[in-house]
Formats: sequence, structure tokens, C-alpha cells
Amino acid sequence: MKCLIIDAVHSSIAEELGKYMQVDTKMLPTQEELVALIPDYDVLIMRVDPAINKEILDAAKNLKVIGVCSVGLNHIDMDTAKEKGIQVINAPGLNGNAVAELTIAKMLDIARHTIPACYDVKVNKNWDKYKFVGSELRGKTLGVLGFGRIGQRVGELGRAFLMNVVAYDPYLPAHVFEEQKATSMTIDEVLKVSDYVTIHMPLTDETKNLFNAKSIAEMKDGAVVLNMARGGIVNEKDMYEALKSGKLGGYGSDVMENELAAGGLTEGAGFDSPLFECDNFIVTPHLGAQTVDASRDIGAHIIAKVKEALSLT
Repeated sequence: MKCLIIDAVHSSIAEELGKYMQVDTKMLPTQEELVALIPDYDVLIMRVDPAINKEILDAAKNLKVIGVCSVGLNHIDMDTAKEKGIQVINAPGLNGNAVAELTIAKMLDIARHTIPACYDVKVNKNWDKYKFVGSELRGKTLGVLGFGRIGQRVGELGRAFLMNVVAYDPYLPAHVFEEQKATSMTIDEVLKVSDYVTIHMPLTDETKNLFNAKSIAEMKDGAVVLNMARGGIVNEKDMYEALKSGKLGGYGSDVMENELAAGGLTEGAGFDSPLFECDNFIVTPHLGAQTVDASRDIGAHIIAKVKEALSLT
């Protein structure tokens, strides 16, 4: 058997699966490259790139298992995979704390202007604390859209800062909100009452462009949006207008609508966005799960599931 790893994952995956099969690595191939590579492999280990379309799955004559070292599966043609009997394994919940802590970090960075203040000191050589008067999280309302493992952990951390937590999740029973000390609301209600709104939902037809000019207009003046989920949930043109006009107080994101513009994951590649002009926009390159702790835990989970799927002992 042969295994192909196409993204940066924990070293334990190659080490353990290497006891049972040949393991090769090809970092972030294009879809066309993967079509040419995949016919020889029984196992594919990946994260979210490239998208696994029908052409790739049709070429994958020997493929039995796809191990996805992340949560979302919207980048895989699941219908075709099922039709071909290919098991798709993901790692729900194992990056939850890492993503939740990054969410809180961005909330604090925006609330206290730490990034522009750092720039002002290091680059402009200014030492002026009066330029950066911030606000505390204490007493503010935190709205969580998507109250699964990650959203609940964000709510828990928010409560530690004495925030009031409201949440939207149509798939959860009432008792979960009660146990998590959160008030269940509709999306519209969450947007109207929250000082901070954090997104932890998958990108679907229903959530695409959920944050647009119309929905943003319903939010509190000066509210802050956090997006650690998927870029397409926020309409970036409308978000730019809301930040430039002062309607919103900030946007902190770990994702962008077109993350791979100009090959955004390849060495030396770059891309641009009007949002980069906004001082109250802070962004990181989709590193929510990029902790040694989450990588280790995800690796152990994927190893166990792949071995179970292939009956390896």
C-alpha cells in the first residue's frame, strides 16, 4: 500500500503509517498535479487544499481513505467519494481550543489596539499611550454564530472575561445553551445585541455572504466581527465599506474569500485586498489550528482512524 501526504501535518502520521506502507510527500500539489499523482495511492492525507473534485476522485483508482487533518469537508466532493467507497475521515473538535484561543486573541488585539500600537512604537519610533485608548471585554455582549465545540469554547473563554454570551445554532437542543450559560437567539437577534460577533459556521449556500451590507446595517455601531471559519461567509467589499465608514469597530479574521489568489500558499506568493487599507482590520493566514498541541492531537486521531479503516494492526 502507498500513502500520499500533501500538506504540513504532524510527523507522527508519516512515522506510524510508514510501518505499514510506503509514505510519500508532495506539498500542496495543484488539482492537475494531484490527478496525475493519485492513481498509485491507497491513502491520501491532507488538510484543505487543493479541493478534491470528481476528476481527482475518478483518477484515484486505488484510493480507500482520505484523512483530513481539519474539521470542514466542503472542499471534498463527498457524493463522489461515497459513490466510490472512499472513506473520508476528519478531525472534529481537536483544533477547537486552538481556534477559540485565537478568536479571543483577536478580540483583545482589536479592543486594545495592540497591533497598531506595536507598529507605532517599532516602526514609527513613537511612545504615545494616549493614541491608543481601548475598551475592556468585561460587560460586553459576545454573539456566537455556530455553537458547536469551537463556539462553546469561545463562549466559555468569553465568560471568563465577564462577557454576556448569546448564541445561534439551530441544531442544538435548548439544554445545551442553558448548560453553557448562553442565551439562544436567531441570527438577526444576535447581530442586533452583540458588541462582538464571532463566526464558527461552515461555508454553505445559506451562510455564504451572511455578512453583507444589509446584515451589517442591523448591527450595533462600533461592533466587531471575528471570522475564524471561512472567508466567503463575509462579503469583503461590504465589510470594507463598513470599516471605512466607521459603522463597525473592527474585523478580525483568520480566513479570506480568496486565500489562494496568486497561489497564496506557495512560497513567495502574495495577494492583495482593499481590506488591507483598514487599520481596524487584522488578519492571519488561516493558522487557527496551527499549534503543536492541536497538530499532535489531530495526528493521533487520523492515525487511529486510518488504521481502523484499513484493518491495520
